[in-house]
Amino acid sequence: MTRKLHILNGSNLNMLGVREPHIYGSTTLKDIERDSMTLADALKFDCVFRQTNSESELIDWIQEAFLQDAALIINPAGFSFGRIPVLDAVKLVQRPVVEVHITNIHQRSEEYRHSTISVAATAVICGAGAKGYLLAIRAVEDLWGSQA
Repeated sequence: MTRKLHILNGSNLNMLGVREPHIYGSTTLKDIERDSMTLADALKFDCVFRQTNSESELIDWIQEAFLQDAALIINPAGFSFGRIPVLDAVKLVQRPVVEVHITNIHQRSEEYRHSTISVAATAVICGAGAKGYLLAIRAVEDLWGSQA
């Protein structure tokens, strides 16, 4: 059986490395993708890594993960806050769902503190920077085994 993993990224994450590096760091999304794909491959996941600025496209990709019985790592970025359609799509996923945020959203201003997506996530990793993606992949590995 091939284990599938979808790593999906929301709005503006394509600008990592140049957008507010004092907040998000200098690591690019391409760097994160390279490191994530390397670890996912080592752990024997068939992995898809994507980014979109479109909420409807993100929803389509989440539904695709559900239909493929894939685990989901999602950094919804700006779609974290009050995006009920994204939340409803995430609720479909039956495998582990790990929500990732590069920054510690709980230390940020009020509008960035409460992700609606978290209520459907198996786990949430925030504040670990770009390495949060690698922690999320390892969490999926551990959580997958507990979902017999």
